[in-house]
Amino acid sequence: MDQKSEVPDNGLMIKPPAPRSHVVCMEPVALGNEVIMQQDHFAIRLADTEVGRNSASMLINKMYGWRGYGDKHKVEENPNRITLSATDKGNVIGTVTIGIDSDAGILADEIFHDEIQKVRLRGGKVCEITKLAFDPTLRSKMALASLFHVLFIYAHYRHHCTDVFIEVNPRHRRYYEAMLGFQAVCDVRTNPRVDAPAYLLWVSMAHVNAEIARLGGTSDHPGNERSLYPYFLSRREESGLANRLLKLDQPTG
Repeated sequence: MDQKSEVPDNGLMIKPPAPRSHVVCMEPVALGNEVIMQQDHFAIRLADTEVGRNSASMLINKMYGWRGYGDKHKVEENPNRITLSATDKGNVIGTVTIGIDSDAGILADEIFHDEIQKVRLRGGKVCEITKLAFDPTLRSKMALASLFHVLFIYAHYRHHCTDVFIEVNPRHRRYYEAMLGFQAVCDVRTNPRVDAPAYLLWVSMAHVNAEIARLGGTSDHPGNERSLYPYFLSRREESGLANRLLKLDQPTG
C-alpha cells in the first residue's frame, strides 16, 4: 500500500479559507471539562459526556439526513471509541469519532473484514474514523484539520495505532485521498449501516506523521500544497499537546 495524493473533490463542501497564522493555545484544561485545544475562533472538545455525545449526534443526523444516510445515528459511550467535537461560541460545528481495534473488531469489519485482517496479520494495529460531520456553511478548514490532528494524536500516542481506515461514499473518495493521503484498498461495496456504496480507504500512521513533520504549522504559507496538513499543528505543538493529554490519563495518588 503506497501513499499518494490526487486532486481533491471536496465532498464535505468545506470552502478553503484564506491562509491565516497558526495561533493555538496549547494548555488544555482537565478532560472532565472537555476542552482539549483552544484556537482563536473554535475549540476542540472531548465529547465524553451525555450532553457532548448528544450534541455530536444532532449534527451527525442533520448532515447525514440531508444526504439521505438516515437521521437516527447516535454516538454511544464505548471504551474503544473517542469522539471529538469542534465548537464555536458553544455550538457544535464538527464532530468525528475514532474507533480503536479490540476483540470486537471495528465497524468496517462488517463488510471489509478480509481487507482489514490483512493488516492485522502483518502485525498492524488498526483504527477507523467514523461519524464525521461538519457544518458545510462554515469556512473552517483549520477546525476540520484540528479535529483530525487531535484524533491522530489519540490514535498514535495513546493507542499506538499503525494503520487508519475510513469508509467513504465514492463521491468523497478523492477528497480524502488529496486532503489526508488515504487510498482505496479494494472495490466499492455496499455499507448496510447507511444503505449506500462505500470504499474502504487506508492511510498509514507513518505517512500521517511524515506529513505532519513536513507541513504541520505552515498554514500561513502553504505554497501549492492542497492537503489539510499545513493546517495541522507543528511537530513541536503536537508533542506538547500529546504529552499533556498523556499526563492527564495517568492515575493520581
